Amino acid sequence: MNRKRQSWLKAVLRLQGSVVPIVLPRVIGCGVFGIFVSILYHFRLPVDLPTLSSVIPSIVLGLLLVFRTNTAYDRFWEGRKLWGNINNSVRNLSRQIWVSVEEREPKDKNAKISALKLLVAFAVATKLLLRSEPIDNDLEGLISQSRYQKLKTMNNPPLEIAFWIEDYLQEQYEKNCLHIYQLNAMKELLNILVDCLGGCERILRTPMPLAYAIHLKQLLLLYCIFLPFSLVRDFGFFTGIIVVLISFALFGIEEMGVEIENPFGNDPNDLPLDAICVNIQRNVEDLITLTPYVRDWKTANVEDGSGKALS
Repeated sequence: MNRKRQSWLKAVLRLQGSVVPIVLPRVIGCGVFGIFVSILYHFRLPVDLPTLSSVIPSIVLGLLLVFRTNTAYDRFWEGRKLWGNINNSVRNLSRQIWVSVEEREPKDKNAKISALKLLVAFAVATKLLLRSEPIDNDLEGLISQSRYQKLKTMNNPPLEIAFWIEDYLQEQYEKNCLHIYQLNAMKELLNILVDCLGGCERILRTPMPLAYAIHLKQLLLLYCIFLPFSLVRDFGFFTGIIVVLISFALFGIEEMGVEIENPFGNDPNDLPLDAICVNIQRNVEDLITLTPYVRDWKTANVEDGSGKALS
Protein backbone atom coordinates (compact mmCIF):
# COMPACT_ATOMS: atom_id res chain seq x y z
CA MET A 1 0.00 0.00 0.00
CA ASN A 2 2.85 2.40 0.85
CA ARG A 3 4.44 1.73 -2.54
CA LYS A 4 1.18 2.58 -4.30
CA ARG A 5 0.92 5.84 -2.37
CA GLN A 6 4.51 6.74 -3.18
CA SER A 7 3.95 5.90 -6.83
CA TRP A 8 0.81 8.04 -6.92
CA LEU A 9 2.59 10.97 -5.27
CA LYS A 10 5.55 10.57 -7.62
CA ALA A 11 3.21 10.68 -10.62
CA VAL A 12 1.51 13.83 -9.28
CA LEU A 13 4.82 15.65 -8.84
CA ARG A 14 6.41 14.44 -12.08
CA LEU A 15 7.13 17.15 -14.64
CA GLN A 16 8.75 15.08 -17.40
CA GLY A 17 6.05 13.95 -19.80
CA SER A 18 3.42 16.27 -18.30
CA VAL A 19 1.98 19.39 -19.91
CA VAL A 20 2.84 21.59 -16.92
CA PRO A 21 6.02 23.14 -18.42
CA ILE A 22 4.12 23.95 -21.61
CA VAL A 23 1.00 25.54 -20.11
CA LEU A 24 2.70 27.19 -17.11
CA PRO A 25 3.45 30.54 -18.85
CA ARG A 26 -0.17 30.85 -20.01
CA VAL A 27 -1.49 29.93 -16.57
CA ILE A 28 0.76 32.46 -14.85
CA GLY A 29 -0.33 35.13 -17.33
CA CYS A 30 -4.00 34.43 -16.59
CA GLY A 31 -3.28 34.50 -12.84
CA VAL A 32 -1.49 37.86 -13.07
CA PHE A 33 -4.39 39.27 -15.06
CA GLY A 34 -6.79 37.97 -12.40
CA ILE A 35 -4.77 39.73 -9.67
CA PHE A 36 -4.81 42.91 -11.75
CA VAL A 37 -8.62 42.76 -12.02
CA SER A 38 -8.93 42.17 -8.25
CA ILE A 39 -6.78 45.25 -7.60
CA LEU A 40 -9.02 47.33 -9.84
CA TYR A 41 -12.06 46.00 -7.97
CA HIS A 42 -10.41 46.90 -4.65
CA PHE A 43 -10.20 50.53 -5.81
CA ARG A 44 -13.94 50.54 -6.58
CA LEU A 45 -13.60 50.45 -10.34
CA PRO A 46 -16.55 48.86 -12.21
CA VAL A 47 -14.90 45.59 -13.13
CA ASP A 48 -17.46 43.32 -11.49
CA LEU A 49 -19.24 41.95 -14.56
CA PRO A 50 -20.77 38.55 -13.70
CA THR A 51 -22.69 38.51 -16.99
CA LEU A 52 -19.41 37.92 -18.84
CA SER A 53 -19.41 34.36 -17.51
CA SER A 54 -22.24 33.55 -19.91
CA VAL A 55 -20.50 34.96 -22.99
CA ILE A 56 -18.87 31.59 -23.61
CA PRO A 57 -20.94 28.90 -21.87
CA SER A 58 -18.67 26.50 -20.02
CA ILE A 59 -20.59 23.50 -21.36
CA VAL A 60 -19.80 24.54 -24.95
CA LEU A 61 -16.12 24.97 -24.15
CA GLY A 62 -16.09 21.67 -22.26
CA LEU A 63 -17.61 19.78 -25.20
CA LEU A 64 -15.06 21.29 -27.58
CA LEU A 65 -12.20 20.27 -25.28
CA VAL A 66 -13.53 16.74 -24.86
CA PHE A 67 -13.96 16.37 -28.62
CA ARG A 68 -10.40 17.66 -29.16
CA THR A 69 -8.92 15.23 -26.64
CA ASN A 70 -10.95 12.24 -27.83
CA THR A 71 -10.00 12.88 -31.46
CA ALA A 72 -6.32 13.06 -30.52
CA TYR A 73 -6.52 9.88 -28.45
CA ASP A 74 -8.23 8.04 -31.31
CA ARG A 75 -5.22 8.87 -33.47
CA PHE A 76 -2.85 7.72 -30.71
CA TRP A 77 -4.69 4.43 -30.17
CA GLU A 78 -5.00 3.73 -33.90
CA GLY A 79 -1.25 4.24 -34.23
CA ARG A 80 -0.67 1.77 -31.40
CA LYS A 81 -2.92 -0.83 -33.05
CA LEU A 82 -1.12 -0.42 -36.36
CA TRP A 83 2.24 -1.00 -34.70
CA GLY A 84 0.79 -4.00 -32.89
CA ASN A 85 -0.19 -5.39 -36.29
CA ILE A 86 3.32 -4.72 -37.60
CA ASN A 87 4.78 -6.59 -34.65
CA ASN A 88 2.45 -9.58 -35.08
CA SER A 89 2.83 -9.73 -38.86
CA VAL A 90 6.63 -9.70 -38.62
CA ARG A 91 6.45 -12.56 -36.10
CA ASN A 92 4.14 -14.62 -38.30
CA LEU A 93 5.95 -13.94 -41.56
CA SER A 94 9.41 -14.56 -40.10
CA ARG A 95 8.20 -17.82 -38.57
CA GLN A 96 6.70 -19.00 -41.85
CA ILE A 97 9.82 -18.11 -43.82
CA TRP A 98 12.08 -19.84 -41.32
CA VAL A 99 10.00 -23.02 -41.23
CA SER A 100 8.57 -23.26 -44.74
CA VAL A 101 11.38 -22.25 -47.09
CA GLU A 102 13.45 -25.30 -48.02
CA GLU A 103 17.22 -25.19 -47.51
CA ARG A 104 18.93 -27.08 -50.31
CA GLU A 105 22.35 -25.47 -50.03
CA PRO A 106 24.24 -23.77 -47.18
CA LYS A 107 23.72 -20.39 -48.81
CA ASP A 108 19.94 -20.88 -48.61
CA LYS A 109 20.06 -20.54 -44.84
CA ASN A 110 22.02 -17.30 -45.12
CA ALA A 111 19.43 -16.02 -47.59
CA LYS A 112 16.65 -16.83 -45.11
CA ILE A 113 18.47 -15.01 -42.33
CA SER A 114 18.88 -12.00 -44.63
CA ALA A 115 15.14 -12.09 -45.41
CA LEU A 116 14.28 -12.18 -41.71
CA LYS A 117 16.57 -9.23 -41.09
CA LEU A 118 14.74 -7.39 -43.86
CA LEU A 119 11.56 -7.73 -41.80
CA VAL A 120 13.29 -6.04 -38.87
CA ALA A 121 14.63 -3.42 -41.27
CA PHE A 122 11.07 -2.76 -42.46
CA ALA A 123 9.97 -1.88 -38.90
CA VAL A 124 13.03 0.29 -38.27
CA ALA A 125 12.67 2.09 -41.61
CA THR A 126 8.98 2.71 -40.89
CA LYS A 127 9.91 4.28 -37.56
CA LEU A 128 12.48 6.55 -39.22
CA LEU A 129 10.05 7.55 -41.96
CA LEU A 130 7.32 8.48 -39.50
CA ARG A 131 9.79 10.59 -37.52
CA SER A 132 11.19 12.23 -40.67
CA GLU A 133 14.64 10.99 -39.67
CA PRO A 134 17.33 9.94 -42.19
CA ILE A 135 18.50 6.37 -42.69
CA ASP A 136 20.92 5.67 -39.82
CA ASN A 137 23.20 2.98 -38.43
CA ASP A 138 20.26 1.01 -37.02
CA LEU A 139 19.61 -0.22 -40.56
CA GLU A 140 23.23 -0.70 -41.60
CA GLY A 141 23.59 -3.90 -39.56
CA LEU A 142 20.39 -5.40 -41.01
CA ILE A 143 20.96 -5.10 -44.75
CA SER A 144 23.84 -5.24 -47.21
CA GLN A 145 25.92 -2.14 -47.83
CA SER A 146 24.62 -1.73 -51.38
CA ARG A 147 21.02 -1.82 -50.21
CA TYR A 148 21.85 0.51 -47.33
CA GLN A 149 23.21 3.09 -49.75
CA LYS A 150 20.21 2.65 -52.04
CA LEU A 151 17.76 3.25 -49.19
CA LYS A 152 19.37 6.63 -48.58
CA THR A 153 18.16 7.74 -52.00
CA MET A 154 14.59 6.42 -51.65
CA ASN A 155 11.59 8.57 -50.74
CA ASN A 156 9.87 5.67 -48.99
CA PRO A 157 12.48 3.19 -47.66
CA PRO A 158 9.98 0.76 -46.02
CA LEU A 159 8.22 0.28 -49.35
CA GLU A 160 11.52 -0.57 -51.02
CA ILE A 161 12.28 -3.11 -48.28
CA ALA A 162 8.84 -4.68 -48.77
CA PHE A 163 9.70 -5.05 -52.47
CA TRP A 164 12.93 -6.86 -51.57
CA ILE A 165 11.06 -9.24 -49.27
CA GLU A 166 8.47 -10.03 -51.94
CA ASP A 167 11.24 -10.53 -54.49
CA TYR A 168 12.84 -13.09 -52.15
CA LEU A 169 9.55 -14.96 -51.69
CA GLN A 170 8.92 -15.05 -55.43
CA GLU A 171 12.43 -16.35 -56.03
CA GLN A 172 11.92 -19.18 -53.55
CA TYR A 173 8.66 -20.12 -55.24
CA GLU A 174 10.31 -20.26 -58.65
CA LYS A 175 13.05 -22.49 -57.19
CA ASN A 176 10.34 -24.88 -55.90
CA CYS A 177 11.27 -24.10 -52.29
CA LEU A 178 7.71 -22.90 -51.63
CA HIS A 179 4.35 -23.98 -52.96
CA ILE A 180 1.69 -21.58 -54.11
CA TYR A 181 -0.39 -21.72 -50.92
CA GLN A 182 2.60 -20.86 -48.73
CA LEU A 183 3.57 -18.06 -51.09
CA ASN A 184 0.07 -16.55 -51.00
CA ALA A 185 -0.07 -16.73 -47.20
CA MET A 186 3.27 -14.98 -46.87
CA LYS A 187 2.34 -12.31 -49.40
CA GLU A 188 -0.86 -11.65 -47.47
CA LEU A 189 1.19 -10.97 -44.32
CA LEU A 190 3.48 -8.71 -46.33
CA ASN A 191 0.43 -6.83 -47.61
CA ILE A 192 -0.67 -6.30 -44.00
CA LEU A 193 2.73 -4.75 -43.25
CA VAL A 194 2.36 -2.35 -46.19
CA ASP A 195 -1.22 -1.54 -45.15
CA CYS A 196 0.00 -0.69 -41.64
CA LEU A 197 2.65 1.57 -43.15
CA GLY A 198 -0.06 3.36 -45.12
CA GLY A 199 -2.24 3.69 -42.01
CA CYS A 200 0.60 5.30 -40.06
CA GLU A 201 1.28 7.68 -42.94
CA ARG A 202 -2.39 8.62 -42.99
CA ILE A 203 -2.29 9.57 -39.31
CA LEU A 204 0.95 11.49 -39.78
CA ARG A 205 -0.20 13.43 -42.82
CA THR A 206 -3.72 14.22 -41.59
CA PRO A 207 -3.29 16.98 -39.00
CA MET A 208 -6.05 18.45 -36.91
CA PRO A 209 -7.98 20.98 -39.06
CA LEU A 210 -6.29 24.35 -38.57
CA ALA A 211 -9.54 26.32 -38.30
CA TYR A 212 -10.78 24.05 -35.49
CA ALA A 213 -7.50 24.27 -33.55
CA ILE A 214 -7.34 28.06 -33.88
CA HIS A 215 -10.96 28.55 -32.87
CA LEU A 216 -10.57 26.39 -29.78
CA LYS A 217 -7.48 28.35 -28.68
CA GLN A 218 -9.32 31.63 -29.23
CA LEU A 219 -12.28 30.49 -27.13
CA LEU A 220 -9.96 29.31 -24.36
CA LEU A 221 -8.18 32.64 -24.28
CA LEU A 222 -11.41 34.65 -24.26
CA TYR A 223 -12.87 32.47 -21.51
CA CYS A 224 -9.80 32.92 -19.30
CA ILE A 225 -9.77 36.68 -19.94
CA PHE A 226 -13.46 37.08 -19.02
CA LEU A 227 -13.20 34.76 -16.02
CA PRO A 228 -11.72 37.25 -13.47
CA PHE A 229 -14.50 39.77 -14.14
CA SER A 230 -17.15 37.22 -13.16
CA LEU A 231 -15.28 35.96 -10.05
CA VAL A 232 -13.86 39.12 -8.50
CA ARG A 233 -16.97 39.99 -6.44
CA ASP A 234 -16.99 36.61 -4.68
CA PHE A 235 -13.24 36.00 -4.30
CA GLY A 236 -11.62 39.43 -4.14
CA PHE A 237 -7.84 39.13 -3.93
CA PHE A 238 -8.13 35.34 -4.27
CA THR A 239 -9.40 35.79 -7.83
CA GLY A 240 -5.92 35.27 -9.28
CA ILE A 241 -5.54 31.90 -7.52
CA ILE A 242 -8.94 30.68 -8.72
CA VAL A 243 -8.18 31.79 -12.28
CA VAL A 244 -4.83 29.93 -12.14
CA LEU A 245 -6.55 26.70 -11.10
CA ILE A 246 -9.28 26.91 -13.74
CA SER A 247 -6.96 27.99 -16.56
CA PHE A 248 -4.49 25.23 -15.61
CA ALA A 249 -7.24 22.63 -16.05
CA LEU A 250 -8.47 24.05 -19.37
CA PHE A 251 -5.09 24.71 -20.97
CA GLY A 252 -3.83 21.33 -19.72
CA ILE A 253 -6.68 19.42 -21.36
CA GLU A 254 -6.17 21.28 -24.62
CA GLU A 255 -2.42 20.70 -24.59
CA MET A 256 -2.85 16.98 -23.92
CA GLY A 257 -4.66 16.71 -27.23
CA VAL A 258 -1.78 18.49 -28.96
CA GLU A 259 0.75 16.17 -27.31
CA ILE A 260 -0.79 12.87 -28.46
CA GLU A 261 -2.26 13.75 -31.86
CA ASN A 262 1.03 12.71 -33.52
CA PRO A 263 2.02 9.51 -31.68
CA PHE A 264 5.18 8.74 -33.68
CA GLY A 265 7.64 11.30 -32.30
CA ASN A 266 10.31 11.14 -29.60
CA ASP A 267 8.38 12.82 -26.78
CA PRO A 268 7.60 10.92 -23.54
CA ASN A 269 3.90 10.88 -24.50
CA ASP A 270 4.53 9.32 -27.92
CA LEU A 271 4.52 5.61 -28.74
CA PRO A 272 7.69 3.73 -27.69
CA LEU A 273 8.68 2.90 -31.25
CA ASP A 274 12.32 2.35 -30.32
CA ALA A 275 11.34 -0.30 -27.76
CA ILE A 276 8.92 -1.94 -30.21
CA CYS A 277 11.61 -2.19 -32.90
CA VAL A 278 14.11 -3.61 -30.39
CA ASN A 279 11.53 -6.20 -29.34
CA ILE A 280 10.90 -7.17 -32.98
CA GLN A 281 14.62 -7.61 -33.56
CA ARG A 282 14.99 -9.78 -30.45
CA ASN A 283 12.10 -11.99 -31.56
CA VAL A 284 13.69 -12.54 -34.95
CA GLU A 285 17.12 -13.21 -33.45
CA ASP A 286 15.57 -15.79 -31.11
CA LEU A 287 13.83 -17.43 -34.05
CA ILE A 288 17.10 -17.75 -35.97
CA THR A 289 18.59 -19.78 -33.12
CA LEU A 290 15.89 -22.45 -33.51
CA THR A 291 16.24 -25.41 -35.86
CA PRO A 292 13.28 -25.73 -38.23
CA TYR A 293 11.79 -29.07 -39.18
CA VAL A 294 13.58 -30.46 -42.24
CA ARG A 295 11.35 -32.06 -44.87
CA ASP A 296 12.39 -34.98 -47.01
CA TRP A 297 11.50 -33.37 -50.32
CA LYS A 298 12.78 -36.33 -52.34
CA THR A 299 10.25 -38.73 -50.82
CA ALA A 300 7.46 -36.16 -50.48
CA ASN A 301 7.31 -35.06 -54.09
CA VAL A 302 3.62 -34.30 -54.54
CA GLU A 303 2.76 -32.10 -57.49
CA ASP A 304 0.02 -29.49 -57.50
CA GLY A 305 -1.72 -28.14 -60.61
CA SER A 306 1.13 -25.75 -61.42
CA GLY A 307 3.85 -28.39 -61.04
CA LYS A 308 5.20 -27.06 -57.73
CA ALA A 309 6.29 -29.54 -55.07
CA LEU A 310 4.10 -29.78 -51.98
CA SER A 311 5.11 -31.20 -48.61
